[in-house]
Amino acid sequence: MRNGSAFRIVIAAGARRSIGAASGRRRSSTCPMEAALARYEQVQRHVIDARYLGDYKVWLEFNDGRKGVVDLSDDLYGENFESLRDRLRFAEFYLDYGLATIAWDHGADFAPDYLYDKLSAMH
Repeated sequence: MRNGSAFRIVIAAGARRSIGAASGRRRSSTCPMEAALARYEQVQRHVIDARYLGDYKVWLEFNDGRKGVVDLSDDLYGENFESLRDRLRFAEFYLDYGLATIAWDHGADFAPDYLYDKLSAMH
């Protein structure tokens, strides 16, 4: 434990669903799953809200107030992201507070700075 922060470790997707509200994890209608983990202090930008919009588009809000849509359709290549080409699987992202970004159960995620830059490029 560091600075009084509690760490929660969730081992598998099945376990994540079975522990539900007892784990203290918040569920929201905008993001199917969220994981409550300690935030990394060195990450300046945090994704604080995320909503699936369809196809490979996600509406994001960052801790500095910047909001907008990112289209990740051109970023789903390589072994770790290939399974996310299935739109249903892509839509199952959750807000991972430990990584300060969106992530998927099989370990894929995008760096918050990368998402922030993609969001900036759209404006």
